[in-house]
Amino acid sequence: MQVVLSRKKTRRLRFLRFMVRSVLLALILSGLFILGLLSYTRMQGPPPIQVPETTVFYGSDGSVIGEEHGGQNRYWIPFDEVSPFVSQATVSIEDRKFYDHFGFDLWRIGGAIVANIKAGSSAQGASTITQQYARNLYLSHEKTWTRKWNELMYSLRLEMNYSKEEILEGYLNTVYYGHGAYGIEAASGFFFDKSAADLSLAEAAMLAGVPKGPSYYSPVIDYDRAKARQELILSSMVENGYITQDEADTAKAEELIFVQAADADTEVIAPYFQDVVTNQLTSILDVTEDELATAGYHIYTTLDPTMQKVAEDWVDQEMPDTDLQTSLVAIDPRSGGVRAMVGGVDYAESSYNRATQSKREPGSTIKPLLYYEALQHGFTAASTFVSEPTDFTFDEGRQTYSPRNFNQHYANDFITMQQALAVSDNIFAIKTHLFIGPDKLVDIAETLGLGTFKDVPSLALGSQAVSLLDLTNSYVPFANEGMYGEPQFIVKVEDSDGEILYEQEPGLTEALDPVSSFLMTEMMTGMFDPALNGYTSVTGSSVVPLLHRPVAGKSGSTPNDSWMVGFTPQLVTGVWVGHDKGQKLDQYAEGPISKKIWANFTEQALEGQLKLPFHVPQDVVQVEVHPESGLLANDSCPGGVPMFFKAGTEPTSACASPEEEKKMEDAKHEKERFIDRFKKWFGGQDDH
Repeated sequence: MQVVLSRKKTRRLRFLRFMVRSVLLALILSGLFILGLLSYTRMQGPPPIQVPETTVFYGSDGSVIGEEHGGQNRYWIPFDEVSPFVSQATVSIEDRKFYDHFGFDLWRIGGAIVANIKAGSSAQGASTITQQYARNLYLSHEKTWTRKWNELMYSLRLEMNYSKEEILEGYLNTVYYGHGAYGIEAASGFFFDKSAADLSLAEAAMLAGVPKGPSYYSPVIDYDRAKARQELILSSMVENGYITQDEADTAKAEELIFVQAADADTEVIAPYFQDVVTNQLTSILDVTEDELATAGYHIYTTLDPTMQKVAEDWVDQEMPDTDLQTSLVAIDPRSGGVRAMVGGVDYAESSYNRATQSKREPGSTIKPLLYYEALQHGFTAASTFVSEPTDFTFDEGRQTYSPRNFNQHYANDFITMQQALAVSDNIFAIKTHLFIGPDKLVDIAETLGLGTFKDVPSLALGSQAVSLLDLTNSYVPFANEGMYGEPQFIVKVEDSDGEILYEQEPGLTEALDPVSSFLMTEMMTGMFDPALNGYTSVTGSSVVPLLHRPVAGKSGSTPNDSWMVGFTPQLVTGVWVGHDKGQKLDQYAEGPISKKIWANFTEQALEGQLKLPFHVPQDVVQVEVHPESGLLANDSCPGGVPMFFKAGTEPTSACASPEEEKKMEDAKHEKERFIDRFKKWFGGQDDH
């Protein structure tokens, strides 16, 4: 009997020793495993933290003009810029032991495993804030054991390489709060129209409850359910010692005001302009549009939101409710910065940008470039040609080209270049073009960014298509003493940390002669000067009552298009009106719209700014000239108008009496006939 008891005791002791050894071995192996796991995760280094962030566009005044977020509206903000109530409420409801564990809670995991085994699935989770952050950064939200293991590994890496504050900051900036709002800053703006730094205790507790089920606990979807969860969170904050019961009761009683933004979209200012910026930056930064939209960039642009609103308002006011379209571009000639852009009547209906993508024949708006070249080649504002119906032959006399003036209006006499420009005489333009050589207009068009033109006579009447942006920008040197550069849309781009990724360098250089540029500008003021009326009215007469500051410009039309490009020393603006499919314009009802939009926009956009004259360079003189003869005005031929000349080129002879003029008329006409016998080229169109 004693032998049997002794054997049983011996077996029990052996078993106990075996169990102790096994436990010790398990502890040692567990310790080694944990040590190895920690060493491995430590050696892996910090995981990259890259999350989609909302890219913000700014106007020239620093205001937000638009946002891109690729479906994830998110603004990353530092931990110390978040209301402390937010972190306290979040920790209380999501992970009470957040500051005590190493990324996962063994007791919660154990309980979840038991529950999942009983349920025969992995439906129940036990994720800490660190695990949720890891999931938001790197993993999907499917409930599988593989995903849970990867989640633990990423969590360890986060805990081994980042502080608790950094992890909580990351979680608050990546968690989804519903309605497209990712991160606490976007959620705070969506629900309460304020920054996360300004959230009250009641608001913070309300938002902390949403991530559990963004559609289930959203206060703008089911307020009662969201309110019950908010009160649970406030009670939990009391239990965790973050707030007192009195503070909780006060917060529970606080009336919350929601901005009800669920159905409202962020207002987008100047969408056509923003499309141009996006297109340029995808090339400059070598990124896709999706990458640009979710990179958290801060894009500072040249757009003036006030001017943009003025432009859109006048388009709305002047454009009829038809399929007629328009576009507008406004550029600051001192910097080349685009201040306003309208690419069509309604962006929602058509995002096609008619200011940049559409190319149309510019008509007479090309003439200032032609006459600038004429000034460079011996002409002056007082140079004369006969305005009369003219047939130009080409191809060694085998064919004939017969351009006409608008409405068949002709002086049937000599007129000056200044008057020809003011009334948009086509015959004068063709004669000038052929006299100086077609290649001259080709050259200046290329210099000013209009592309490569064909050297044909019709080029003087705008027969080669251009975009409104390029045409408007080609007038910049006239407003700014010959200085020219590519139109600018972007000032600089910063990443989410404030580092400058791209910065636009000032790009204006002297492209045209300053004196001739000024003389051309002064000639372009003539379209608004009734003193230059002769056989027909100046082309800007209809908008003269709308203008109350020094302006210069040129209108133009084709059977399908109406143009107006004009400027002050502060702003160059171009407007186009026409049909997308090329229907003919009603020149009387639809033709004047471009001038009206331009004049009203120019006046209102510059309201409150100085009414600056155009800068007069040195070596320029002003004399009173008879607008038809090009000679000095006197008692014999009164009605002189001020004309500017480069010193030494001004007329020195006075007008003759009517009798003397009659004697000289035949000689002048003979000279004109001689000039008209230049070899002619094919092309052209009626224009005004």
